[in-house]
Amino acid sequence: MEGILPLWKPKGLTSHDCVFKIRKMLKMKKVGHTGTLDPDVEGVLPICLGRATKIAEYITDAGKVYEGEVTIGFSTTTEDASGEIVEEEKVTRSISREEINDVLSSLTGQITQIPPMFSAVKVNGKKLYEYARAGIEVERPVREVMIYELILLDDLHEENEKLSFKFRVKCSKGTYIRTLAVMIGEKLGYPAHMSSLVRVASATFTEKDCVTFEQLQSKIDANNVDEILFPLEKGLEQLPFYSMDNATMSKVKNGAVLNKPEHWSEGQVTMLYNDKAMAIYHVHPENETAIKPVKVLRINEE
Repeated sequence: MEGILPLWKPKGLTSHDCVFKIRKMLKMKKVGHTGTLDPDVEGVLPICLGRATKIAEYITDAGKVYEGEVTIGFSTTTEDASGEIVEEEKVTRSISREEINDVLSSLTGQITQIPPMFSAVKVNGKKLYEYARAGIEVERPVREVMIYELILLDDLHEENEKLSFKFRVKCSKGTYIRTLAVMIGEKLGYPAHMSSLVRVASATFTEKDCVTFEQLQSKIDANNVDEILFPLEKGLEQLPFYSMDNATMSKVKNGAVLNKPEHWSEGQVTMLYNDKAMAIYHVHPENETAIKPVKVLRINEE
């Protein structure tokens, strides 16, 4: 069995939990996820099966879309609703939609983030959350991320001198939405945290593509799992492609270095033969007139 299974990850499970569960359900070992989702977060989590695990990184590296809620008035240790309160300040002034929109606009584009202490980012071989649980504060790496879109979704909700509102963000790999919520609060002059989050898209996969564990089990029982799987090519749709002839394909499946075609796209390119992804190529780093394989996906297939 091979393909991409877009799972709607439920709250309460880690991404690894989902992989472990699907391995047992499908009775197969070659299963991998495409980017961690915190246990408190639900949403789109493409799972790669069989040969599709070869392209998991391309789904992971593609953009994500989230719908979240930020609550202004207090911050937490984890930057989300599950943490302990660190700082609290009543929202005593009026905050308008226009002011919030200005803040969201200022955080669109390339921004700098410092990962939260309760995260899986590694420092000196240990994950930050391991330091956090031990009560050890370490210097965290600064990272550049891209916010492609950040918009206010609905009306503002005021309660007990706190303010909440929902937003949608389209962002690059590595963006911490929890940290983004904190940054929004800082720009408004208040401590804040992310009070809820749903991932609504990952690469080209959206909520409408997804199945739940219950739906997966129904397909297993009916021996119809293939009906809900997408081909590995779906996970590469964000890359440009090059359609090959027979002669080129016979070289590509063996990982050959080739002369660069006349109309060649920048970056990594999917090499297609009869609409099947055979390999991923890029310009040779030592010879700009040649292309070389990054990864061969199918070998000895006509």
